[in-house]
Amino acid sequence: MKVLVCIPCLLTGGTEIQTLNLVRALVEGGHEVVTACYFEHSEYMIGQYRVAGSKVVSFSENGQRIGGVKGILFLWRHLRKLVNEFRPDVAHVQYMAPGAQPIIILKLLGVKKILATTHTAADIYPNLKLIHFLQKHCVDVWTCITERAEVSFFGSSKLYDKDTVLKKHEHVTIYNALSKNYKSTSQQVNKSTSVAEVESERTIVIGVVSRLVEIKGMDLVVPTFAKVREMHHDVRLIVVGDGLLKEMMMEQSRELGCEEAIEWTGRLAQEELPEWYQRMDIVLMPSRSEGFGLTAIEAMDNGCVVVASNVGGLPEVVRDGEVGLLHRSEDIDDMAEKICRLIDNPKMLDDMKGRVKEYVGRFSYERYKELILDLYSKVYHLWDEHGNHGKHGNLKENKCSRSPTLTAVTTENPCKPYVFQIFSLATSA
Repeated sequence: MKVLVCIPCLLTGGTEIQTLNLVRALVEGGHEVVTACYFEHSEYMIGQYRVAGSKVVSFSENGQRIGGVKGILFLWRHLRKLVNEFRPDVAHVQYMAPGAQPIIILKLLGVKKILATTHTAADIYPNLKLIHFLQKHCVDVWTCITERAEVSFFGSSKLYDKDTVLKKHEHVTIYNALSKNYKSTSQQVNKSTSVAEVESERTIVIGVVSRLVEIKGMDLVVPTFAKVREMHHDVRLIVVGDGLLKEMMMEQSRELGCEEAIEWTGRLAQEELPEWYQRMDIVLMPSRSEGFGLTAIEAMDNGCVVVASNVGGLPEVVRDGEVGLLHRSEDIDDMAEKICRLIDNPKMLDDMKGRVKEYVGRFSYERYKELILDLYSKVYHLWDEHGNHGKHGNLKENKCSRSPTLTAVTTENPCKPYVFQIFSLATSA
């Protein structure tokens, strides 16, 4: 099967890492994959996709994002060319802005099998009408990354497994997974350098691994750490990541008198993270919005206990009281209280550490790959049952155009009567 994976950017975020899992699973399943990146990209991440076995097509050489009508025409031109050359059996759109436009364009170009994945909860969207229209009329299967996220979009949820009976225009949940190439460190890291030099064996190390931005709650981290330090003077903090709030966070540490207890690593490559997780006992995720929380499962895979905000998909990933603790969103006092509870109860902390490794097995790459390949098999046969059998039977060339284009064989394309209205909504969504 030929699969076109569509994504707005290829940088180093959780969405790109999870989409890389998708590409790897499809390639290992024997499918031919092309990844289309519309805008921002890094050579490192493009290289990771190529190593995984996908051809990568970057629409914008300089990574510049284009909006409005010009953006629609930009996407139309590049997607039309790519669909005409590659002739995909399936297109899988990662629903990030501009998520609606590629789906509509692919539908108008005659791509009959379209999947979409949202990587967030619905709270970031002011209006869900367009998403509901696309799900009912344009997308064969819409996947979400947690059941809570799926409910926020569609009002109900279904956790996908191999026994799931799939209907057309279905929405289901398939959990994110640890990266195939992500290797936790099973042996205790040698704490002979950096912050470890001044630690005793009983020193508790708190960590964050995140983009240092407001939506991730990074402005709350240093004030919370300072409150914990009032009760536990030896506790230390490691901040892994970079972002717009880094200077502000460093200024907070100076104002609150905890600068010497914090280590800043900057942004690290994925393969470097296990070593740093191994230095941490407790990992904080104080996000204001979080679709899944890849950091949580990475941390647990390395034996860390997670203290996370009770938002989005985090309560589904971090079982409160079992493998971590949840705090009220944007509540510094409650976050500090949860951290102190773990420090004050070494047995609770150790018991949770003992459970996390087995627990995180449900988010393994092998499980994810099994479900994705099963889903694609069902989508292919579901489409056949609707009378459209044939490898490229959904596309044909438009001989009347001065340049080659693709149009739907059927005239019953639900997007066509509403093209102008839909694109008007899409540009404002």
